[in-house]
Amino acid sequence: MTTVSLLVTALPTSQAIAQTPPAAPRADAPVTDPIPQDPVPSTLGLTLADVATFPKSEPVPAPIDPRLMRHARINFLGEIPDGSGRRFVPDLNGTMYLLNGATPGAYLDVRAQFPDFFSGRGMGSGFGFVTFHPEFARNGRFYTVHSEAFGALQPKTPDWTQPNAIVQSVVTEWTAADPSANTFSGTHREVLRLGFASYIHAIQQIDFNPTARPRDKDYGLLYVAAGDGGIGVSTNVPQDLAVPQGKILRIDPMGRDSANGNYGIPRSNPFVGKPGALGEIYAYGMRDPHRFSWDPRDGDRMFLGHIGEHAIEAVYEVKAGDNFGWSEREGAFAFKKDDRCNLFPLPADDKKYGYTYPVAAYDHDPPAGWPCTKDSGHAISGGFVYRGNAVPELRGKYVFADLVDGRVFYTNANEMRRGRKLATIYDLKIFDPAGKRVTTADLAGDARVDLRLGTDRAGELYLLAKANGKLWKVTGTRRVPVNPDVLPSLQRNLAAFYDFEHAFVPDPAMELDQGFSGTNISLVNGGKAMRVKDGAYPGSNTSIQTAQVNPATAGNDDWKAGLYSATGVPTLNAFNGVKGTTVMGWFKVTGQNPNLNSNTPDPNDYYNAIGLAGILTGDSDGHGVRALLELINVNGELRLVALGRRLDGGSSQTFAAQEDWRTLLPPNEWVFLAATFDFDKGTMALYKNGKPLDGFYAVTGDPWGVATPGRHYSSETDPRGIKIGGSFPQNTRESNPCNCRMDSLMFLGRTVSAAEVQQQYRRVTTARP
Repeated sequence: MTTVSLLVTALPTSQAIAQTPPAAPRADAPVTDPIPQDPVPSTLGLTLADVATFPKSEPVPAPIDPRLMRHARINFLGEIPDGSGRRFVPDLNGTMYLLNGATPGAYLDVRAQFPDFFSGRGMGSGFGFVTFHPEFARNGRFYTVHSEAFGALQPKTPDWTQPNAIVQSVVTEWTAADPSANTFSGTHREVLRLGFASYIHAIQQIDFNPTARPRDKDYGLLYVAAGDGGIGVSTNVPQDLAVPQGKILRIDPMGRDSANGNYGIPRSNPFVGKPGALGEIYAYGMRDPHRFSWDPRDGDRMFLGHIGEHAIEAVYEVKAGDNFGWSEREGAFAFKKDDRCNLFPLPADDKKYGYTYPVAAYDHDPPAGWPCTKDSGHAISGGFVYRGNAVPELRGKYVFADLVDGRVFYTNANEMRRGRKLATIYDLKIFDPAGKRVTTADLAGDARVDLRLGTDRAGELYLLAKANGKLWKVTGTRRVPVNPDVLPSLQRNLAAFYDFEHAFVPDPAMELDQGFSGTNISLVNGGKAMRVKDGAYPGSNTSIQTAQVNPATAGNDDWKAGLYSATGVPTLNAFNGVKGTTVMGWFKVTGQNPNLNSNTPDPNDYYNAIGLAGILTGDSDGHGVRALLELINVNGELRLVALGRRLDGGSSQTFAAQEDWRTLLPPNEWVFLAATFDFDKGTMALYKNGKPLDGFYAVTGDPWGVATPGRHYSSETDPRGIKIGGSFPQNTRESNPCNCRMDSLMFLGRTVSAAEVQQQYRRVTTARP
């Protein structure tokens, strides 16, 4: 996994990656990192205001997939085009709400209207979307799409269906008797019904082009984004112009010349009159076209957020007749149906196929060893080019999100051009209504945010989270450093950094490394329960709790964190053959320390150490360390120490603080500790809250063997891992547990200076966002 911090220093933002990846040595060689440049940390942060919380809802039937067990499955916000200012929000579980102020009011219960309504399987099943005819104020018409199953599969014949269909997407026209009413009363009729062979990738969005004006050829035409039903990965469905799945359709809901007589086919559609092709098709070659929108300026360009299969989340500019290539292509890469684990370079003759490639994209970068066919916790939610007035800093930026982990991004719309390099993607920071820097996961109360975007008629932006059914409005921006929590001089050497704000969504027991090495760690035994809402400093919101679980019972159930590999961890090679290392972070004692030795029956036998954080040697059994910050027994007394070993199998040296550890780590108080190791000079240092601690070396002589001439480095071997909050991160034996909380643990491949330790402490404890 590439790292944000390193890229900021190594890749100027002007170096956007090429739309076509660099040629591989062989045309059939897999592309190991399709998009090397990760989203760049922005210096821009969005400020949010609370708008509403929606009523809790339940899918039907009761779901078995925990991803459907959300508070309220709200997935869009728009504004009725009648000048009333009323905003609408659909809930996938069946209700359309109106907002005229802060209190949601139920306008229409779609679920109650259809006995075969279905929302309990598949991420997009249920009441998927609603859009209002541009002349709603006069004609009262609006349109919805919902899912049906159960009995609907027998008597109701779809207009087109996939073999062995198990769910149907239904587009319905509703006519309100009184368009100004806040609850619906009127009639409805079916417009279009499609059958799908799986519970995924059905009809996602339906919408009118809000930039079209009367007498424009696009005015009053309904766009329908139909997914491939989940079978495009193994079939030619997205490329087959005889079927609507895997396409964007454009229809006239007021017309009647379609095969079913319920809508019209615009004569300006690109495939009208083409033998074997459906006239309804506007663009094709899609897997899961999630959200589309139009830029009200710059030629009213249409942008689509397209969810990928293996690795690519993409934004496309959509024009009539486009073929986005799925499932021959994923993004700007070749996809092979017999190899779902890899992408490949484009063939030399690619231009002859006429595929359209993304204008912006990012890749998944799953953790090492993650199964290639398993969900890696990424899916794009398309957004909007901001043209509002309330947030001038966003003007001309296409704002979108990753709907799973909740990151909010932007690109500059004028960079998103066909045939050019991919536009640079920037990762926006978020500030809650109180002005505190947070993540959307913090706001949603869940690592899986299920984030969506919406906009009102003025072009102002909104964020919605299914996790807790909340809606926020973007009210402004704030300028912040690229990485507010890390001193710039440290970023280049910050090999591993765990702020415990970045859970891996498919497995929240994994913490994603924010350093350049990409060495992800596990929260051992406690998993996601170890994450606690107790940040060590302003801007931090989450830490981890480590603990002894059963003091009187021998076992391996204590909460700790880290990773271990008996063959070494190659991503930790920043600590191989180095002159120095630094370990630092925030710690809070939260209970009994040291802990009762659970491996003996003696009720008075306590461990002689308290584990904090360290890097293992290249020959470690899980306990031996190269650089460690810990409390151990020194000359019969427990002390805070820096304990280091320059060479695998060599002797260790210990630098112990003079001050009583209980005053250094008072109960329930966050303390910033640092330990530095200069292997070349044979020196170590300890710091508390940015200030050096007096101490002494416990081992006499020259245990590191630095008295000989020349430079002295650590062993060249890969460390076997990292341990946090105890011994033996491989969980085969427990000792030295810590009843502690830990936050923002930093592991650097050099000796940090005393001034830098102090500056790092001040960076996060002064009045910074």
